[in-house]
Amino acid sequence: MADPLLAAQFQLPRIPIGDWIQDLVTWLENNIGPVFDFIDLVVRSLVTGLTTGLTWLPELVMVLLLAVLGLVLRSWKFALFALIGFGLVVSMQEFEATMQTLSLVLVASVIAVVLSIPLGILCARSNRASVIVRPVLDLMQTMPPFVYLIPVIFFFNIGAVPGVVATIIFALPPGVRLTELGIRQVDTEVVEAGEAFGAPPMKILTGIQLPLAMRSIMAGVNQVIMLSLSMVVIAGMVGAEGLGTNIYQAVTRVQLSAGFEAGLSVVILAVYLDRITGVLSDRSPVARAERKAAAAGSG
Repeated sequence: MADPLLAAQFQLPRIPIGDWIQDLVTWLENNIGPVFDFIDLVVRSLVTGLTTGLTWLPELVMVLLLAVLGLVLRSWKFALFALIGFGLVVSMQEFEATMQTLSLVLVASVIAVVLSIPLGILCARSNRASVIVRPVLDLMQTMPPFVYLIPVIFFFNIGAVPGVVATIIFALPPGVRLTELGIRQVDTEVVEAGEAFGAPPMKILTGIQLPLAMRSIMAGVNQVIMLSLSMVVIAGMVGAEGLGTNIYQAVTRVQLSAGFEAGLSVVILAVYLDRITGVLSDRSPVARAERKAAAAGSG
């Protein structure tokens, strides 16, 4: 058995990283509190307005509109799935909660995409920025959401806003990574050809790199949406209305039927969003060119 006195002599001193983070959060709250109040107002208004719009029409009318959207963007088979799936959600009396969850996912996803694509472009064009941003993204994606949910609640109290902010933090990394990856994978000879013709860097970015990287970028957008949807239970735990609240209540009350119905509604919404966003990748310039080349080759 080791001697306690000897063990104490070789013990590393405690580094109070948690205390430093708490001091930083307190300093931010005391000095830039109005900024967080403004963010709270904007996000809350967006979520409330979108939820009101999605629940304004009768439920069956919204189901028909979602099915028509699936028909226009994909196929009649997917439209039939949307009709049956969301009809089932209505019959389980989970449609309003599903639309509330959809509004949270859409707001968080749009903000995450708006932040991630420019950041991914910056990382693709600057190795120094990529080296700095990469460990931050690793931290954001691997840190348990419950950990950074604590300062988020401290800044924004409970409700939809902390759920949206936590969702943005969790869902943003794949958007940045896949945007950077797509741009870096663009053939350097194509870029050099644009430079040889005298195209400025911004024109090369918008006319060559982004179109050729669009499939990877849209895959990142799809991942952002899927990860946002996976955070609905976390959002429900902090007071955001929607399926997450229903699932959390079912778990705490051990209600199997209610939990299964809410979970099934999440699955139907996830499949619908996944197929809809997949269309955007299929309609990229590169995907269209590949289909035309394949058709010409088979002909």
